[in-house]
Order: sequence, then structure tokens, then C-alpha cells
Amino acid sequence: MSKFRVAILTVSDRSSQGVREDTSGKMIEALVTAKLDAEVVAYHVVPDEQAQIAAVLQVWADDRVADLILTTGGTGLAPRDVTPEATRSVIEREVPGIPEAMRAASLAVTPFAMLSRMVAGTRGQSLIINLPGSPKGVRENLNVVLPALAHGLDKLLGDPEDCAP
Repeated sequence: MSKFRVAILTVSDRSSQGVREDTSGKMIEALVTAKLDAEVVAYHVVPDEQAQIAAVLQVWADDRVADLILTTGGTGLAPRDVTPEATRSVIEREVPGIPEAMRAASLAVTPFAMLSRMVAGTRGQSLIINLPGSPKGVRENLNVVLPALAHGLDKLLGDPEDCAP
């Protein structure tokens, strides 16, 4: 049994309609199962609708479905990109260092990284992180934060040990 439970929420009008395959969600699954002691316990695709996004995030966190909830898509400047707003409406504590680190690393690859509106925060004992909508963006950004996630999740789940020896 894996140590952490992960839920993946893909936010995409086209993927939710079956017009486009969800390759970003599959990229998340491949990375977290390979690089984190985790199993994917929930996977869902929704359209770019703030209420639907928020509802899924809230249920997954409140019902303790997952320790880590990763979203992909809806973080840009397009009018229908509302994932950050949905995430902010459900989180209780923001974790700004996560999106800051992802944006900083991405800026070394593309100037478009500064246009990302990714958000991260906690609700109860779940950590919610927004990722970009492309598989390349998912891989680049998730690889930046994966090394810190096990420690962060341990603390969120109540590990009383000191952070440093």
C-alpha cells in the first residue's frame, strides 16, 4: 500500500466532451506513481466551470479522498481559465511557495511562465496544487515540487518530528 493518496482533476472543456484525450492527467499519474510513494485513488475530468471545479475539490478534501489533489488546466489568462478562482474558493491556507517555485523554474524555460496563475493551498488534511494544462508544463512544474511533497504531506498529516535534525 502506498503512503499517500493522490487525486487528479483535469479541467478542460474539450477533454470533458471527449474531443481531446487527457494526456496531462495521465502525465501527472505517471510522475506521482514513479517519484512519490503514492497511488492515484481518484481521477476526474470536468469542464472549465468554476462551480464544478470547486465542488470536486471540496468533496475530495472534506471526505478525505486524497492527501494530495493535483489539478491540470485552466490556469492561464483565457476567459474560461477559472481553476485558480475555484481553488481559492475552497482552500483554507494558501501555500504560495509551491507556485512561486514552479513559476521561477519555468521562467528559465519560457517567458510565458509569468502568465501562469497557479495556486496551491490546503483544505483540512489535503494539499491542492494547480498545474498547467499541457503535458510538458505538467512535467516541468511537477518535477520542481515533487522533492518537497513527501515532507510537506507528512507534516500536513500530523507528523510531529522536527523538520531538521
